[in-house]
Amino acid sequence: MPRTVTVGLDGSHESRAAAEWAAREAKLRGLPLKVVHVWEPVPEPMAQAPLLGAETQQHWSEAIPREAAAGIRIRHPEVDVVMEQVSGRPAEVLPGVAKDAELLVLGSRGMSGVGGFMVGSVGLAVVAHAECPVVLVRAGEQAADEHTMDPAGIPSAAAPFRPVVLGLDATNPDDALIGFAFEAARLRGTSLRVVHGWNEPPYIAYGMPPDLEMNARIAAEEAAAVAETLRPWRQKFPAVEVVADSLSGKAANHLVDASREASLVVVGRRVRRSPLGAHIGPVTHAVLHHATAPVAVVPHD
Repeated sequence: MPRTVTVGLDGSHESRAAAEWAAREAKLRGLPLKVVHVWEPVPEPMAQAPLLGAETQQHWSEAIPREAAAGIRIRHPEVDVVMEQVSGRPAEVLPGVAKDAELLVLGSRGMSGVGGFMVGSVGLAVVAHAECPVVLVRAGEQAADEHTMDPAGIPSAAAPFRPVVLGLDATNPDDALIGFAFEAARLRGTSLRVVHGWNEPPYIAYGMPPDLEMNARIAAEEAAAVAETLRPWRQKFPAVEVVADSLSGKAANHLVDASREASLVVVGRRVRRSPLGAHIGPVTHAVLHHATAPVAVVPHD
């Protein structure tokens, strides 16, 4: 079965923005786009009401993905679009649907008045359980938002892509996460900005005078660790320009700041095989809620 870029669709503005993003990503990757509509059956007492009969339910559940797929085919004629409809609870169904996908794309509401996402329980549950990378796209996301300014100072899809941003833990680097970010930058013909955050010395928390020599030594060690982690990847992707930032302080804050000038932010989620269940992690959780660019969450060991 060929791999696909799969998008979850429910007819909302955010899911339509996700479908457009997914179509553009499918074109970049040369893959088919699968539009999946998850229909959650109406409880039996409501389904028996005159205005919610079986025919009405079937009409609306089929119309949403059919119309969306038709629109995508018109706007993206070079992308092979397939449609699938499944029933059940989206949080439970979508991770299974995505098992054969290259990546799964979901929509998320933009926060009113400030940048970032309003990530609901369904989105968080899918991110926590999907076996493939999951990309969250805000409502209203446009192709031009991923690109730099044109000569007139206006974001344009004809201009180069903004950098891809990777959140890197140099103490526990993972090939799946790093490889996804490098490939995303390569496909877009843009640079990769690697952001690594390291903890400040304990005396900072107690208000003690800074030890400048210790700070410099820690900073040099952290930067060296990042450089060593990226060395083989620079060799594997020689066309990708890499800018590495090793910064003191909370990694989530630095990633959110970097997202303002990014086409895509890539973060990881460690797969937990324990009775405690799935876990997203505090840095990824913060980035999901506050980044202003689409966010890709890559599961890894």
